[in-house]
Amino acid sequence: MIFCWDAGSGSGLITGTCRWDSKPIVRCDNCFYGFIMSDRMILRPGLLGGFYPERSDETLSTPDRIMATAYGRIQQLAARRPVSKRLFLRRVRREGRTLQTLSNDELIAARVALGEDLRVRGLGRRNTARAFALVREVSGRILGMRHFDVQLVGGLIMLQGKVVEMATGEGKTLTATLTAAVMALSGVPVHVVTVNDFLAARDAEWMTPLFEFLGLSVGVILEDMDVDARRMAYACDITYCTNKQLAFDYLKDRLILEAETRPLHMALEGLLHERSRREQVMMRGLCFAIVDEADSVLVDEARTPLIIAQKGDTSEMEAIYRQAINTARSMQSPRDFTVSERDFRIDITDLGKAQLRRSTQQLGGVWATESHREELAKQALSALWLYKRDKHYLVQDESIQIVDEYTGRVMADRSWERGLHQMIEVKEGVNISMRQETLIRISYQKFFRRYIRLSGMSGTAQEVAGELSAVYRLRTRRVPTNKRSRRWNKG
Repeated sequence: MIFCWDAGSGSGLITGTCRWDSKPIVRCDNCFYGFIMSDRMILRPGLLGGFYPERSDETLSTPDRIMATAYGRIQQLAARRPVSKRLFLRRVRREGRTLQTLSNDELIAARVALGEDLRVRGLGRRNTARAFALVREVSGRILGMRHFDVQLVGGLIMLQGKVVEMATGEGKTLTATLTAAVMALSGVPVHVVTVNDFLAARDAEWMTPLFEFLGLSVGVILEDMDVDARRMAYACDITYCTNKQLAFDYLKDRLILEAETRPLHMALEGLLHERSRREQVMMRGLCFAIVDEADSVLVDEARTPLIIAQKGDTSEMEAIYRQAINTARSMQSPRDFTVSERDFRIDITDLGKAQLRRSTQQLGGVWATESHREELAKQALSALWLYKRDKHYLVQDESIQIVDEYTGRVMADRSWERGLHQMIEVKEGVNISMRQETLIRISYQKFFRRYIRLSGMSGTAQEVAGELSAVYRLRTRRVPTNKRSRRWNKG
């Protein structure tokens, strides 16, 4: 245990090590909640964190994984209890009474002073209450909507890097403005993540007058935007975007930054003002995100593969794809293979493996290797039995067009990997396209774990509280409804 002194606030700090995050933890007499020291230092782009701060992709050891799972079950129980922050609410009301007496010009002056204080001293008890009171007052004047107490509590929970469960109709969009504005006033780039372009554009347009009064810029990322427009949107204090656009923009940035770049190198690059790569990337790192519909984005779509690929040579593989489909068509279910549509999986039986070895014995090449042979057969069987025309893909203009299972939209620029796309083309009798070679890939799960601080909101978060805790180390808290529910159970 180490005792430190904060010269800025003149207060004592007690530091130790958190077993959960394996990082130094700070608690001080003017801090509203415990925070991670390294997070505080690299939460925003700058000298210490470089121009692109993000977490390393950590893999939990077996003991940590067991601990995370157990802790997640505890969190699932804890998430059912509504949270009350009476002391915090009293502070916000007290600060709010003072702000109500100010003119708009005086309110702007108060905002400027608070912003400077937040950047220097951080989110202590008083500063957090002052900031929430300011956003609440400005919202009342500009939008005609003042945050309810439950929304203040929800905003505080997300500010602490947790997921808040709020019932439908309780105003999650307005609640998010508290967290987004306070973080942005502190100098932290904020990403507000929604599930589709319509919501991103709507919420950004709706909340822009509020944020502009607070001196904050707002950007929005839409599917048809070019790189320069995206870079400008990410340069704003608060950026509204979808999880898909955000993750793919990150992958494009990583191709520029290169996977082997070390944080120290990036910090030195910022110190030496090397601007070449800084000007090429779109984002300013992964500092802080608020994920709407967190259960859907962080759990339901967690393992969805996100891939950037380039076209490779297909000529030598075309015969192999046709051989794979012909071989798969000769196999019989359930003798040679089993199909699980629920798990979206094909398993080849021992009899099937023996049959596969005999039927491809004369082909040679890649078919001579057991692992390659079975991989090709699995892909071909998947093309025949799992992927359905007009559900997973469409046949348009003699080509295969993938359908997004979550939105139902056609993704004309996407293709399946490892020869699956080409085998479906053989199955449907269309021209075989060029094979895609993967340049970089990630899942939503790995992507969102790279944020320095992550938060979210959902109407059903407690149902997945255990998984959020075990995978993302995110705690879940439920806030009560603003008005007591009149529903009752007849038994």
